[in-house]
Amino acid sequence: MIKVEATIARRIVGRPFDGAPEDDRTYGAGTGHILDVVVIGDSSAAGMGADTGDQTVGGIICSGLAALSGRPVRLTNEAVIGAESGDLDRQLANALDRLDGAPELALIMIGANDVTHRIDRSTSVRYLEGVVRRLRGLGVEVVVGTCPDLGTVQPIPHPLKALLRRWSRDLAAAQTVAVVEAGGRTVSLGDLLGAEFETSPAVLFSKDQFHPSPAGYARVAAVLLPTVCAALGLLTLGDTQDRPPVLGRGESITPLAVAAGAAARRPGTEVSGTDVAGTARGPRGRWALRLRRHGAVAPHTAASGEADADGPVAPDARADVEREAAADAVRGAQADAARVAD
Repeated sequence: MIKVEATIARRIVGRPFDGAPEDDRTYGAGTGHILDVVVIGDSSAAGMGADTGDQTVGGIICSGLAALSGRPVRLTNEAVIGAESGDLDRQLANALDRLDGAPELALIMIGANDVTHRIDRSTSVRYLEGVVRRLRGLGVEVVVGTCPDLGTVQPIPHPLKALLRRWSRDLAAAQTVAVVEAGGRTVSLGDLLGAEFETSPAVLFSKDQFHPSPAGYARVAAVLLPTVCAALGLLTLGDTQDRPPVLGRGESITPLAVAAGAAARRPGTEVSGTDVAGTARGPRGRWALRLRRHGAVAPHTAASGEADADGPVAPDARADVEREAAADAVRGAQADAARVAD
């Protein structure tokens, strides 16, 4: 039944676009050294649904970086429509071949096709982690926009919608753990556009009802840009480098697995590695810093049975709640897998 519904959803969504607009060029007119940015990933990274290169996530972010840094920013976009995590290594090789040296930053957006094609989660994450480690070995800062919540796509019927939401969140959490362990940063995209879909689907989604519209890409870029700036050492949007987490904003320092599970449920959350008392690892693994740098992210509304992190909960109590939520997600994913296999 689920396979039949998936086929129906693909026919409804369709692919009315021939491709994505060209956004490879130099942005800004600064006089400093050119800042190289590489974008790899799937159709969202390529900009499918945008009308011009200035409207893609890469184009918007590079325009912002040029304005904030006073330097020209050169974008090399090797993202491919329909790509899965296994395609990232080839995309990176193509990008490096086009550059004189390593870029300053790599932005990766991947995961949706891994979910829809039911690629094994551990396999997807292994490919992503390998690319991030390769980039970090070259001294490149890495920001990954994790798998979006495909349960927000309007044409997809139930129960497939609920399954896609769970699979998307589970992959996003696994991506976060792998990327941070490899030395990168993640920003959860989740259902970033989902809340507005019901009221204004024509504004944030393109005509295929699946890919973002130019306005949708602008919203995604606005959430990613503060983390990109932080990775490059640029101060912006009233944020400061190395600031402590603010509990009232749903920020904290927790074990990485806890941070990953919480971020998967809250779009716009940045996760990066950090130290506690001079050490990177605690009794429950790698320490992680969870921040919400973008102040305009819509308030989170907790689903039934889901912990809301906005209240004045003590850090230890918060971690306990989130560990239980993460464990529930794992158990749910296992049950889903067994049901699909049947």
